[in-house]
Amino acid sequence: MNKLMVIALGGNSLIKDKDKISAEDQREVVHSSCKHIVNLVKKGFDVVITHGNGPQVGFNLLRSEAAKEQLPPQPLDVCVAETQGSIGYMIQQSLINEYRSQGIDKDVVTVVTQVRVNAGDEAYSKPSKPVGPFYDQAEAQHLMLEKGWDMVEDSGRGYRRVVASPQPVEIVECRAIRALVAQGFTVIACGGGGIPVTGGRVAACAVTADGGIPAPGKKGKALVGSAAVIDKDRAASLLAGFLGADILVIPTAVSKVCLNFRKPDQIELDSISLKEARCYLEQGHFAVGSMGPKIEAGVSFLEAGGKEVIITLPELIEEAVQGNAGTHIYSE
Repeated sequence: MNKLMVIALGGNSLIKDKDKISAEDQREVVHSSCKHIVNLVKKGFDVVITHGNGPQVGFNLLRSEAAKEQLPPQPLDVCVAETQGSIGYMIQQSLINEYRSQGIDKDVVTVVTQVRVNAGDEAYSKPSKPVGPFYDQAEAQHLMLEKGWDMVEDSGRGYRRVVASPQPVEIVECRAIRALVAQGFTVIACGGGGIPVTGGRVAACAVTADGGIPAPGKKGKALVGSAAVIDKDRAASLLAGFLGADILVIPTAVSKVCLNFRKPDQIELDSISLKEARCYLEQGHFAVGSMGPKIEAGVSFLEAGGKEVIITLPELIEEAVQGNAGTHIYSE
C-alpha cells in the first residue's frame, strides 16, 4: 500500500513576485509545484492537496469593495468558496496535464469543501489571519482609518489586513474525500482552510472534547456561512489525521523552520521531535500569523497518529521527502 501524503500549498507561495499576481502568473507557479507533486506520485505516494488563499481572498475582497457602487459586496465565505474553485481548478488542470504528459493514468478531482467552526470561537474578537496584499506602514495606517480594517505587520514583509481565523472542528465533506482517495483519485480539498460554516450536524469528521471521533447522524442547525478565513494548515492537519495520512507536508516561504527568526542568533532546524516542537511553541518562537499555525498544525497531526511533518519551500518538497532538505518533525 502506498504511503498517503497531505500537501498544504500556501496561498502566498503561489505568488513569487508582488508585481506578478495575475491568474496567469499564478498558473505558472502552480504548474511548477505540480511537477514536484507528480514526481512524488511516481515514487509511490498517494497525495491529497490543500492550499491557502490569503492573498487571493484579499484580492476578491478588494474587487468587491471597488465595485460596491455597481454590485452588492461579496460576503467573506463566498470569497473563500470562489478562491477554492479558481485555485483548485488551476491545480487540478496542471496535475492532469502533467499526469498525461508522463503517461500516468490517474484522475484528479477538486472538492469544494465546507469546514465547520464554532460560532463562539474567541477568534472572532481577535482577528489574526492575514489576507490580501502587503502594504507599507503609511498605507496600512490610512486603510485602518479609512476602512476600519485590522492590520498587522507580517514577518517583516509589510502590513496586511487580518480577519477572524477560528479553529476548524469538522470537515463536512470528509467521508466523500475519504471515498475518493480510496478509489485512487488525487484529491484537492479544504482549499483556503475550507469555507467556514457554523451549525450543522456532528458528522464522522468532527472533534469531540476528548479528541475522539463521534458517531455520525446527530442532528443540528442548518449550515450557515461565516465571515472568517480558516488557517489552511490547521484544516490540512485535521484532514490528514482523519485520512490516516503518514506525512503532512507544509510548503512555505522559507527552506527551514528557524528559532530567533531573522535575528543575529537565528538557528535553522533540520529535525526535531514532537516534544521539542511543543516546547518551542510554548517559548513563543513562532509568530501567530506566520509559522505558529504551521507548527501547531504539525503538532496536532502527530498527536493524532501521524508519523512525520515536513516544512520547506515548495521547490524543495522532493528533496525534503528524501530527507535532504527542510525541517522534519517526528512523532518520536
